[in-house]
This record gives sequence, structure tokens and C-alpha cells, in this order.
Amino acid sequence: MNRKLKSAIALSALVLGTMSGAPMQAIAAKRPSIKHVLLISVDGMHAIDYLNCSAGIAGVNGGNPYCPNLAALGTSGVDFLNAQTSRPSDSFPGLMALVSGGTPRTMGVNYDVAYDRALNPPQNDTGNGLLGSGSTCPTTPSGTSTEYDEGININVPGIAGQMFLNGGAPSGDGGINSIDPTRLVRDANCNPVYPWNFIRVNTIYGVIHAAKGYTAWSDKHPSYSAVGGPSGSSTDTNLDDYYSPEINSDVANFATAVPTQLLLPECISGGKATLPDQLELTTSPTNDDYTGSFQNIQCYDGLKVTAIINEIEGMNHDGTAKTKVPTIFGMNFQAVSIGQKLIYQHGTPPTVATGYSVTGGYVDSIGTPSASLLQEIEFIDNSIGSMVNELKTRKLIDSTLIIITAKHGQSPVDSSRYVRDGSNDPATLLGSCLPDSELNQIGPTEDDVALLWLEKTCKTATEVEALETMSPPGSNIAGIGEIFSGPGINLFYDAGDSRAPDILITPNIGVTYSNSKKKLAEHGGFSHDDTNVILLVSNPYFVSSTVSIPVETAQVAPTILEALKLDPFDLQAVQQEGTVVLPGLDL
Repeated sequence: MNRKLKSAIALSALVLGTMSGAPMQAIAAKRPSIKHVLLISVDGMHAIDYLNCSAGIAGVNGGNPYCPNLAALGTSGVDFLNAQTSRPSDSFPGLMALVSGGTPRTMGVNYDVAYDRALNPPQNDTGNGLLGSGSTCPTTPSGTSTEYDEGININVPGIAGQMFLNGGAPSGDGGINSIDPTRLVRDANCNPVYPWNFIRVNTIYGVIHAAKGYTAWSDKHPSYSAVGGPSGSSTDTNLDDYYSPEINSDVANFATAVPTQLLLPECISGGKATLPDQLELTTSPTNDDYTGSFQNIQCYDGLKVTAIINEIEGMNHDGTAKTKVPTIFGMNFQAVSIGQKLIYQHGTPPTVATGYSVTGGYVDSIGTPSASLLQEIEFIDNSIGSMVNELKTRKLIDSTLIIITAKHGQSPVDSSRYVRDGSNDPATLLGSCLPDSELNQIGPTEDDVALLWLEKTCKTATEVEALETMSPPGSNIAGIGEIFSGPGINLFYDAGDSRAPDILITPNIGVTYSNSKKKLAEHGGFSHDDTNVILLVSNPYFVSSTVSIPVETAQVAPTILEALKLDPFDLQAVQQEGTVVLPGLDL
């Protein structure tokens, strides 16, 4: 191990906060080497969600634990109470922090839709409205919004009329073959910037692959193949098996899009793929996607769960070919995130009598889940339990490090504090300096945070003064909590970074700028509810303990390499930011 890193680990051990149960040597003297790492992101899951479900909370399940499988992992795991995800806390930077060990400062990743002054627009229009600029590029890049979501798929709304689960790939179930290079932003030489080349630093996938490890990941967009890290080519060479059923595809296509071997039993009827919530299909005039139903999101996540099971069995993700058990693999769950923020749009959920509620979220400030959120937590717990059972069946559990965390949290936990504000958001208040971001190649990214890139003719100080005038302290206009600009931006970005916003705004707790009538929570911001997430690291040879000092989810990346006996300093972000392995783990 690098000497500097050893010193950092020793220092973190000295300042380690409250640990219950075992001393610092958290692993028994004799144990198998870690050969596999299973990394799970339960998007939206807070530290308080894990505490409540593993210990029990009054009014839910008779006060008994309602995530027994996660609780069981905790009996041989280290629970980090004060884990903070990336800021901004969007899925894209949250994921890339987990696999790179960096912050947006070094990764260059702010949001799946952001801005870069040093890149050119795509050749063709994207599915979400970013205008293409034709086959040529200016000698000096004009700057462009950067889109790494479903809009770069081959088959997208507004372009081909429908979006399919495989992203419109000509064959198979998608993955990187779903990406249309003509919808990718381009560099100064007019070459498309593939997702894995957009990130500025390498990832654990590149390090592990270079060490002859086998790598796999499953996520919600083809663009999240960025986990592979830079390859310098149009191929994601660091990712051996990537599965990415498109979460924003039309639910109407589910019946014909999925082979039955990837389906959960509750998503099969008469031997065919069938979504349990048919009301979503019949009442939505625009063919809603999987985020619109508390039930259908489980069938969507279930595809990735089955992929993990197949990989544990030494198969590829769809179970059609023998490969090997991955060295690093995992997936993200969307179910909890949907349970936290969805307001059902199609009348009464068809199973409301058996427990689902029309509104998700929480019923109080201590994180008591609503009926719908409760069922999503129970679903992910059962799913993780099935993975653990498969690891045990294959006699892999002892040699596998299991990490349960989240790309982001969700704000607010106290659902009564949610404020929908889409008319007085900062971008609207500034007006002409922030024309429509995607149609005019420049502008804001707003959820419960606002990242503002200004027209070249506008002065940052003038626009900040205008915001302060229009939204004075004590007013409810735009719900502005704090404004960062000028030197304040340097807290999060290097001066002169082409991807750094001119103005960054964090609103008051509960305020969101999306103006969505479908949601009662959002993420992206810097608040405690946005950033404090579950982080549980488990192996049968660990002794249960709790770490209360602040840690970052970016520390997961060097921790994974340390567990696999690889050098964390092979990560460029670790070198640049000094990211250390998680404390309390004698790996």
C-alpha cells in the first residue's frame, strides 16, 4: 500500500468516533481473502431509513424491524451513520463519486444534464431537446449543455415516438449499443464524447479490469456506463458486462421487451411479461414510464436483481452465457426513491386495499414511511436477501464484501415541508441571462438546487445582486437559502473550470424548483436529507460496529481497491484529493 495512504488510514483510525461493539480490529484474524465486491446503491435511502427499518419504529410492523435482511447484514457489518454523498447530490455525480473516489471538482461531473464551455453541441437533436448543430464544429468550442440521460438513446420520445426498454438498440437488451453517437456532445475536434470519456478521472472499473478482474454493473440509463471510466475510444473497454434497462421507457412496451428469465414471478402472467399495475397503462395518454407506479418500479428493478443473481451464478446478466463471477459488480435500486417522492397520477392504485397509498413519502419528521414507501423498502430488502442467499448457496459469501449505500438521499424527509416552486425559481427570476438551457445551449440545472451558467454578456455579480433584490431574506420568493458565486464557487470547483457554474444556489429545506405535480420530494441539493445516506459495509468475518464520524461515499472507491489488495492510489481522484479508505475496516 502507498505510504502516504497508510499514514492517512492510521490517522483516521486515531480520530475514529463512537464505535459500539468491537474494537478497531473489526475482522477476525483468519478469514478468506476478499475476491468479489457487491456494490448496491439504494437510491434515496437515508441513514435514518436504515436505522428505522433495522431496529423498528412505532406504528410500522408492530414496532418490529421491517428490513430483516439488511438488519442481518448489519450483524456482521460496519454502519457509517454520518455518510455524505456528492454535492450536487444527483444520481450521475453520486454514482461517479462511488466508483472514482472524487468530487465534482475532479470528476467534472455535476449532473446528468449540465454545461461545459469547452465542448460543442451534438450533431443531431437529442430526445430531450438539446439542439444539434450539424456535422461541423467551430474551431473554438461554442459551449453546450451536456446531456447524459435517456436523451442520447437511439430510440427516444419526440424522435421515434416511443422509447423502448433496450433504448432502441438494433438488437439485444441495449447497454452501450443503445447510445446514438450523433446525439453526444463533441470535443474541440468534433468527436463525440462518450459517457465513459466524459469523466475526467479513472474509476475502480478501470483499475480492476487492468488487474485482470471481471467487471459488471447494472443501472437505469445506457449513459451510466460512465462507471467504466476513460477508455479514449468509442468502446467502454473497462466494463465487461453492462445492463441498463431504460427507466424512462414506455411501460406499454414491457410485455414484449423482456425475456421471461429476467422477470420476477409477480411480473409474469400466463407465461408472459405483465406489469401488475395495468391502471398506469390504461389511464396515461402518453404511456407513462416506470417511475409512475409504486408497483411497476419493482418489476423494473427486478430485472437488475435477476441480472445480479445470474452473475453470482457465473453467467452473464441475462443468464444466456457462462462467464465468471465478477470481481466488482452491482446495481442501483429505484424503488425507494419512487416510494419517497411519487404522488400517484392515475386515480387510486389498484392495490391500495392491500397497503399501497396514493401518496408516498413519510408521515412525520422522524422518517416513519408511508404505506407505499414501506412496501418499496420491504421489496429492496427481500431483493438484497435473495442476493445474499445466492452468495451463500454458491459458497461465495465469505469472500465477498457487500456494500450497501446510495447515490443520493431525498429531501425533505418531513413530507409536509415540501414546497413546489417552478414559477419563481432562480432561472426564471434572472430571465434574459438564462434563456432555455437546452434550446439555446446554455442555462440552468434546477431541482432542489440551482446551477446557473450565464450568457457571456452577463456579469455574475450583477445577477447575484438581482437575485438578492428579488428574493430578500425573509421572503418566500424562490425559497433561496444560500448563494455561492465568485470566490465561493471555488469551494466546490477549481477556478476557471469550463464545467463550473457561475452561480450555485441551495434553497431552503423542502423547496424544489422542478414544479412537478408528480413528486413530493427531490434530490440534487446540499441539505442533510439530500446527502446523508445509508452506508453499510458487511462481510461474515466483520464484527458489528458503528462509526459516527463524518465520511464520504467517495471513500467507497479506495476502500474497494484496498479490499481487493489493489492500490487505491491507482485512482487519479485519490491522488488529487487525498481520498482515504473508510475507517473502522481492517482490510
